This record gives sequence, C-alpha cells and structure tokens, in this order.
Amino acid sequence: MKRRDLMLAGAGTLALPAYLSLTSSGALAQGAGRTLLLAAPGTPEGFDGDALRPGTQETVVQVYEGLTRYGRTERNGRTYLNPEVVEGHLAEKWAVSSDGLKYVFTLRQGVKSAYGNELTAADVEWSWAKSFAQRRTGNFIANVSNVTGVKALSQREVEFTLNAPSSIFLSALTLYVPGIYDSTEVKKHATAEDPWGLRWMETNTAGFGAYHLQSVRSGEQAVFVANPNYFGRKPHFERIIYRAVPSGASRMTLLRSGQVHWIDRPTVQQVLDMQRDRRVKVEDQAGRAMASVRMNCAMRPFDDVRVRRAMNYAVNKDAIKQGVMLGTGEIARSIIPPIVGGYDPSFFVYDHNPERARALLAEAGFPNGFEVELLFSNIWWWEEPMAVQLADQLKAVGINCKPQRITGSDLRARGAPARQDMALFTFEDGPIVLDPVYTISLLARSTGVSNRAKYNNPAFDALVDRARTNPDKAVQAAAVKEAQRVWMEDAPWICTVYPQTFEAMAPNVAGWVPHPDEHERWVDLKAG
Repeated sequence: MKRRDLMLAGAGTLALPAYLSLTSSGALAQGAGRTLLLAAPGTPEGFDGDALRPGTQETVVQVYEGLTRYGRTERNGRTYLNPEVVEGHLAEKWAVSSDGLKYVFTLRQGVKSAYGNELTAADVEWSWAKSFAQRRTGNFIANVSNVTGVKALSQREVEFTLNAPSSIFLSALTLYVPGIYDSTEVKKHATAEDPWGLRWMETNTAGFGAYHLQSVRSGEQAVFVANPNYFGRKPHFERIIYRAVPSGASRMTLLRSGQVHWIDRPTVQQVLDMQRDRRVKVEDQAGRAMASVRMNCAMRPFDDVRVRRAMNYAVNKDAIKQGVMLGTGEIARSIIPPIVGGYDPSFFVYDHNPERARALLAEAGFPNGFEVELLFSNIWWWEEPMAVQLADQLKAVGINCKPQRITGSDLRARGAPARQDMALFTFEDGPIVLDPVYTISLLARSTGVSNRAKYNNPAFDALVDRARTNPDKAVQAAAVKEAQRVWMEDAPWICTVYPQTFEAMAPNVAGWVPHPDEHERWVDLKAG
C-alpha cells in the first residue's frame, strides 16, 4: 500500500512513515513496519510522574517501571494482572527483616536505560530522594507505604526502611512513581536552581523501561522509540507516534479508516457505535475510578454535612447511568471500587430522594436553595454531560447550579493539595494499587494527594492509619469497613457511577492487559 497523508483537525498534517503498510480495511498489516499510531486528546504536558499533567501518566508508564510487578493470569483467553502475586522486576529478589521494617532488594543485572547506563542502587536512592523532596505523588506513595528511608548498600543492593509493617509496600513498588530514573543522565541537566532536573523532564525522559521519548512538539505529537537496551522481551512496536487529535469524533474516524491504530478515551456512545464495526476492535474492563462531583468541605455551603448529604439525595444516580453512561458502568456505593478487595456497599443510603434533600437544605439554613458554579473540564468525556444533567436535577431542590468549563490543566492545578480553591467540580480519581488501604489513603485521608475536596476527619484518618500500620488482616479489614461507613456519612463527594473502561484499536492489534491506572502498556501490544 502507498503512504497516506493524514489531515488531522486542528493539528496539522501527519505523513505516515513510508515503511508503514496498511491493509485495505485499514488494519496494520502483518510484517509491516513496527510503528503504532495513537490518537489522543493532546500531547503530554510533561514527563515527571510526580507532577501529573494532561498526558503525563499515559506516557510515563511506558518509560518508568517498578522494582516489582504483579503476576499475570489467563481468563477466557485474555491476560489480566493478578494482584495477589507480586514478583521481581527491576529487582530480582529481596529479603525482609523479622520485624518487617527493612527490605533489602537485589537489582537485576544488565538493566540499562536508552542512554546505555546500567541501573544501580544509587539510581534507586536518588529517585526516591527526588520524590521525597518534591513532596507530591511519590512522597505520598512513600508515606502510605510507611517508607522513611532508601539507601544504596552496594552497586546492586538497596535498603528500604519502614516505620511500621506495610501490607501494600511490595504492591506500591509496581508503580511508575517514584520513578526509577537514570540518575547519571538526569544529573547532567540539573542546576543549582533545579537540582532534580525537573525543567529538563518537561520534554525528556530517562528511564529503564521499554520506551524512551525521542521528540515532542507541543500540540502536535510526541514520538517514542523502543529502548534498545531493554532487559525484558523486545517490544513488538519499535516506534510510537502519539498524535494530538483534540476531537473525539475525529479520533474515532481516524481509527475506523485505519489511519491510526489506537485511540485514547473513546466515549460510551462511540464505543457502542464501534462495537458494531468490523473495522475496529473494542475491549473493556471494570472501572476503578468514580465519575464523581467533589464538594469542598472547607468552603460554604459545603462545610455543612447536611448540604453535602442533600446534594447526594438530590441526584438520580440511575438517570446518570442511563443518560450519561448509556447504561454502562456501576452505581457508586462506596469510595472503594467494586473491583478492589474490601468493597462494602452496605453503607450507601443516597437513593434519589428530592424531599429528603429539600428538608436537609432547610435544616442547614437554605430553604430556598443557593447558587453555585459547577466546574468541569475536557479531561474525561463524561464531564460536560454529567455537569449538564446534574444542574438540571439540582434545580428540583432549589439549587441553581451553573456548569462552567475550564481547562484540564487548570482543573488539576486548582484541585492540587496546595490550592484546592473550587467549591464544586467534577473529577475522576482511582487507585493505581488494587488495595483498599491504598484507596482510602489516596482519596480521602486528610493528606491524600487525591483528596481534592479538603475532606478532613481525624476519626477517618485514624481508621486509615490503623489499617495501614497493623499487620493483622482482620484488624485491617475492620478498619477499612468502618472507614467506608464514616466517609459515606460525611458525604464529601456526590457519588454517581464507576464508568466502565474501554479501549478501541485496530482489529489485529492484540495483547492489551488491563492495568489499575487504566492505561495500556505499549510493550504488551503487537500486530497479529
């Protein structure tokens, strides 16, 4: 087949590589050049896993890999992660002290970055020191895992010190953050003002994973190439073109016509349409991140729990599931998603009840309701229809809710721990470790990095800490159960739906393995 030139709405012209061949149906041909064309809403705005911006998580998971990884299992012809099994990855083995407070990891030999530098214990120590210093996502991972220190003992041995036993520590090490960096390379770009090379990381990567950033042009595309020194199985795709296509409709059209091979975050309506199209393959998994509306517990009127409960009673969750999610997904009845162990829906009481909502508003001093802005962005496809439908439902109890779109970057920045200045806004957060203690620590503990609504209840924090530090599984389970009850009574979010996750790809792209962060791993994919 001849090379095609592809016009992308609002994103310029992309000439497909001459060596990339396409079948008449648009599918990637067997024996073709090893380039995967991927259409996403935009280009990544940075490559530091400790400073998540739009597109960051989707791509850093391809570059930075963990000391450990989950095992894998086969079900109905598909491969899934097995969170019950944690095995070595960048580390080949580890030893644990009798009190569970020290772990010594032996790094795998021959692990090299794309720059040719071999992984050492000093890289691990430097990488965790970076996250400690930034006091963001990686620092949260350290805190929730009880890690207080990381020290290189030799070229290949690194020691982790914990302040209490941790049930989630080994699982947390499967994550992309704290990323394990090629510190030899990053240090070349550090300065006195920027000792961790964060400015350089805005447009560069330096990991030991399967892929490496070759180039990025903001608003156009990022190009990734396979790490030629990768220690694992050689990736099928040698090159990934991550193209910015802001329009979801355009992304779907490009996939159907065979001009791209993977699209990011299709809507449910697009998924239902594409499931009937033989030119496209759609696969799915249960969601682990709630499509929620957050109420800032430190801002009026949401500092009153009666108002927060009223908002929950006012919203018809079944109507949201049908009208926004088109019948897919699962009604959210706990802060812990159904796919995570310890999920308990028994404390959910917020079935649609406008009369109860009006009574609570009157008790709180708002018999005639109030006015509030509902901020949403374009990060997730469901945000605008959700905001519109919520505004309509809230009118029935006297609340004049005005949907207002802001950029994804602004929504993330304004929901960050240091700011959190929005009263009412849409957001989707979920655990990237499939563990109930991690989940409640992340989303609702007062210091959780995804506690974007300033929820702060010392009793809840105490339950999280009990579950986090007690090695007794029964104590952990009881604390997790009680924490779900307290959180539901405090009602800091309007619970709606756990959306189902869908991936849409060319018919002969195979190998997708669902991950808890809901991002594919390019190293798993192949053209069959």
